[in-house]
Amino acid sequence: MTKVLLVEDDALLLDVMRNILEMEGYQVIVAADGLAAYQAFLHVQPDIVVSDIMMPNLDGYGLLEKVRQLPQGATVPFLFLSARTERADVSRARELGADDYLFKPFDATELIRAVRARLDRRRILELFDTRAAHLQTVIMLANAIEARDPYTAGHIERVRRLAVGLAFALNWSMEEIAVLEFGAILHDIGKLVVPSKVLRKTGPLDEEEWKLMRRHPEEGARMLEGVDHLRPAMPYVLYHHEWWNGSGYPFGLKGEAIPPQGRLLAIVDAFDAMTTNRPYHASMTAAEALHELERMSGIYFDPEMTRVFVQSYRG
Repeated sequence: MTKVLLVEDDALLLDVMRNILEMEGYQVIVAADGLAAYQAFLHVQPDIVVSDIMMPNLDGYGLLEKVRQLPQGATVPFLFLSARTERADVSRARELGADDYLFKPFDATELIRAVRARLDRRRILELFDTRAAHLQTVIMLANAIEARDPYTAGHIERVRRLAVGLAFALNWSMEEIAVLEFGAILHDIGKLVVPSKVLRKTGPLDEEEWKLMRRHPEEGARMLEGVDHLRPAMPYVLYHHEWWNGSGYPFGLKGEAIPPQGRLLAIVDAFDAMTTNRPYHASMTAAEALHELERMSGIYFDPEMTRVFVQSYRG
């Protein structure tokens, strides 16, 4: 449960704010002055601090300074509450590292929105910090995939770019898009277990070779299963060859039974395959590939996602 450290020396206002936040599902820890709040911070390590400024023993500015000096307090959102609206007060709060400033009097909706906005921003920043920390390893894996399949050079980056563009057009959240990037980069990781002679074959695959190739979604998912920060990307790896009409693999899922991650990636993966030269076909123009996607909408591809992709690509 998200923990809110609420600091206010007005007992009535403190009680009202606590009730508002608890009704929203937050765990609220209260303190009546800055020193008590600092001790509470050390003990509970809250997800956000909501604090008055003018308080006995230690004011809000002093509390913020002490919190920011702690390693665990450097990035915790800090929301000031105050009746003081002078520019100098706001400037000082910003200089000390306050994240927001809510002026009294405020209503319940303003308080909830302010708290939620700061928590959402922190979650996104943490997500992208994690993404940056792991992206280099993921790109190294992707390079290993492409090194074994020279006919798809650049495919992974193009699929990543197309997938992100489609996700934005579909109004996916930033958290979803961050996971999508990993999924797009790693969607063919299972090809690491496919024999090179199959990957490099210039002619049609025989039945046994197709069996080997069709293993790559499940093999890829197994590779990611034991890696905590990559596990959310597994649906992209596992389902990107499932078709809308149920004729895909590995499970023959149909329609909306296919997770949306797989449906999205199937479209951009196919578009890139159609618009690049492969040993078994010459490339189409983008216009020809878009027309082919429209023709196969509702057969191989999610109709609504296909419509959005075609529309956004054409601009």
